[in-house]
Amino acid sequence: MTDLSLYRNIGIFAHVDAGKTTTTERILKLTGKIHKLGEVHDGEATTDFMEQEQERGITIQSAATSCEWNDHLLNIIDTPGHVDFTIEVYRSLKVLDGGVGVFCGSGGVEPQSETNWRYANDSKVARVIFINKLDRMGADFYRVVNQVRDVLGANPLVMVLPIGIEDDFCGVIDLLTRKAWIWDDTGDPTHYETTDVPADMLDKVEEFREQMIETALEQDDVLLEAYLEGNEPSIEDIKHCIRKGTIALDFFPTLCGSAFKNKGIQNVLNAVVDYLPNPTEVEPQPEIDLEGNETGNLAIVDPEGPLRALAFKIMDDRYGALTFTRIYSGRLNKGDSVLNTFTGKTERIGRIVEMHADSREELNSAQAGDIVALLGMKQTRTGHTLSDVKNPATLEPMVFPDPVISIAISPTDKAGTEKMGIALTKMVAEDPSFRIMTDDDSGETIMMGMGELHLDIKVDILRRTHGVEVEVGKPQVAYRETITRTITDSYIHKKQTGGSGQFGKIEYLIEPAETGSGYVFDCTVTGGNVPREYWSSIEKAFGNCMDAGTLAGYPLLDIKFTLQDGAFHAVDSSAMAFEQATRAAYRQSIPKAAPQLLEPIMKIDVFSPEANVGDVIGDLNRRRGMIKSQEVAPTGVRVKADAPLSDMFGYIGDLRTITSGRGQFSMEFSHYAPCPKNVAEEVIAEANARKAAK
Repeated sequence: MTDLSLYRNIGIFAHVDAGKTTTTERILKLTGKIHKLGEVHDGEATTDFMEQEQERGITIQSAATSCEWNDHLLNIIDTPGHVDFTIEVYRSLKVLDGGVGVFCGSGGVEPQSETNWRYANDSKVARVIFINKLDRMGADFYRVVNQVRDVLGANPLVMVLPIGIEDDFCGVIDLLTRKAWIWDDTGDPTHYETTDVPADMLDKVEEFREQMIETALEQDDVLLEAYLEGNEPSIEDIKHCIRKGTIALDFFPTLCGSAFKNKGIQNVLNAVVDYLPNPTEVEPQPEIDLEGNETGNLAIVDPEGPLRALAFKIMDDRYGALTFTRIYSGRLNKGDSVLNTFTGKTERIGRIVEMHADSREELNSAQAGDIVALLGMKQTRTGHTLSDVKNPATLEPMVFPDPVISIAISPTDKAGTEKMGIALTKMVAEDPSFRIMTDDDSGETIMMGMGELHLDIKVDILRRTHGVEVEVGKPQVAYRETITRTITDSYIHKKQTGGSGQFGKIEYLIEPAETGSGYVFDCTVTGGNVPREYWSSIEKAFGNCMDAGTLAGYPLLDIKFTLQDGAFHAVDSSAMAFEQATRAAYRQSIPKAAPQLLEPIMKIDVFSPEANVGDVIGDLNRRRGMIKSQEVAPTGVRVKADAPLSDMFGYIGDLRTITSGRGQFSMEFSHYAPCPKNVAEEVIAEANARKAAK
């Protein structure tokens, strides 16, 4: 298939348990891609093929598949909902042209829905909304529509209305055609009939249809004027306006149904084809030269253009490493040599495959607009650009958050050491939010990730997928340090060892910088007292020192270093001498600048039955939580709070005890804040004890 207007690259994203994977499963069945439905709760969903996904009933890694609907090729990525795996959503949205945001009919706009929506806004991805699970107790289509408007600040364009609710939900009314789609109770998505609108819903249908048409026609002044004069536009004209507004992110076509009961999926597929953009209708990616500067050129989606492709995911399976790649421009053929602009090296394309979850179909070539997996890429990592060897350019890279939690691991026997090293290397390549470091003093291997579940899954993968048994230490918090006082100081590095010596003098100001600024270097030296060629050495040396603070050895944040003056010697001064002076200045001055320990504060979103809210809030207060808001929902109360990560370990077990198993929560990093004195003293004492033990 080469007609790009018939391509749709879409992702399905939502909060945990809103029904993303079930929706994907129904789409695959309806489009004829699979013939037997697999259920998430039975551990048999097509796109949940990892053992850990099947056991836990959650999606952990995004899975790619493709199918056809109404002569259109749909490349679909089913993404995780759990906050610890948000990175999978972020990198998937980065390479998609459109998305389906799934919301639970009773849960509404839940915490992870907000995060995913924010990512989609950042990536400028057009979306349709599917309000799922309308057959559930407490489902309310109209309430969720209002939540989308109020909580997400989005403009939902209601395209269908539900017929019945909860146990009585049987179908939807298509506002465009004024036809009711009613499914029987067999669960077969093809067993439906289209009838006239039920008499008791005629007024509501006309009210919502009028709102839909007026909103859509704001995209075309001529049609809007004609409509206001009493001329009804054709369905094709309305569809054209809806498509235009959807791609411009002015509104989001909103549909509803029950994926589990196979009701309403056809309407979602029709909306994907009718309203979401094809690859040529999306804003092209800006190109960057090999030095990191924008060139002003765009990677126009064109099969005849120079190759521009972005590797957005690495997955290791029994056949080797798969590099999931979105091709923005040009063509890829089996056996081609391409340039990885990040490494500066060429790589040969071994094989090209189209993925269907964990099975694959061999291809000889792929073109602009395709999402494929490549085999044989040894140096390519997530975020790397593959380009034409003779016409290189880089696409905007991905930025990944820093981990907030770590654990020490060690193999149970010496034979497992090498095996563990190989396995961890593969796992780091697959997941950019997962990091590994070796503690220089103790020699321990430290795993770092986004949350307890994230690291728990990684340990499980090590044991089962790679056959490495490990002992796991208790979770450690990623503390940080900063300073609270401004210091003016100077340092002279002087060393004479026969022949030319070392000399470097610096006078400097160290002060707290703006929150989130990291490290800021400035230089106000005049008159050549410190020659310009040494400035970068001083800047780099101080920045490297910030990896280890003077309180407890944690990295420093938000510091401004200003080089004000100094002196040099014509023979004895060198870049090395000024680096040594800077390192000594760091050790001398940071303790004088009133250093302070910072702890990661997490954004907590807890759902609790109304009867248990008091106990939940009391428990959060004991964990030093700051309650931000409470929202009453039909089936309980949502409590939003900020709390330090160190006090949130094991929270899910306590929450389940308090709420008799009915409570849920999600947690994501918010910001760093000063530690209370008693906590800081404890952390510093532990750090000193560790140093002494080594």
